[in-house]
Amino acid sequence: MMQRTMNGSQLQYFPVSLPFLLIFGGLLIVLICLAAMRLLKFASLSMGISESALIAILGLSLLGSYINIRLGYLPGHRTVTTGEISFFGMTYIVPIVREGHGTVLAINIGGAIIPICLSLYLLFRHHLFLLGAVGTLFVAVVCHFLAQPVPGFGIALPIFVPAVATAIIAVALSRRRAAPLAYISGSLGTLIGADLLNLGAVQSLGAPVASIGGAGTFDGIFVTGLLAVLWAGLSRYLHD
Repeated sequence: MMQRTMNGSQLQYFPVSLPFLLIFGGLLIVLICLAAMRLLKFASLSMGISESALIAILGLSLLGSYINIRLGYLPGHRTVTTGEISFFGMTYIVPIVREGHGTVLAINIGGAIIPICLSLYLLFRHHLFLLGAVGTLFVAVVCHFLAQPVPGFGIALPIFVPAVATAIIAVALSRRRAAPLAYISGSLGTLIGADLLNLGAVQSLGAPVASIGGAGTFDGIFVTGLLAVLWAGLSRYLHD
């Protein structure tokens, strides 16, 4: 059975290949450099989070993408997978399981737990309950429509879709609070639309691990977080 063949080391892996991981790390370094332009200060004011905490959260999200917490086991078809799968222009890393049946259901630290916690903090701090629900619903519908089940892998989503959809709905709903609204809508909308609403299809894909917020959606969530921060900084910078 797959429970016996998949050990802890196989459950933990970075969801994207090294080149894309370096790109995301480079984006984070660019964000840190923006502090010299005062944009990060404006962003932290808009989000209601200190500059150091904002950088730390995004850094932990990137590092936390390596860690998956096992939630359960979905019995299904025989697992057939390769070490790398390319989809929507991204190369994703998946663990190799040569024997066994079914799929391990897990949740990713960097792509799900941290974004959910930060989204809830922003939701209550800025009282964005109604706008947050509307924005999340919009992004969830878009992501669910474009999410593609990939045999041997799981659910794949174009990397920039959550970011673009988030930018549109956040500005349309509230320019003044577009930054926290963008993070909430983009993170929760992607998780709900791409991952949670497609859990029923995962069992038939033969993927060894189905990680909520992991491979296939982590990149979109991470880019959405950066988008929210940059949007917050630019908005406050231009108005001040």
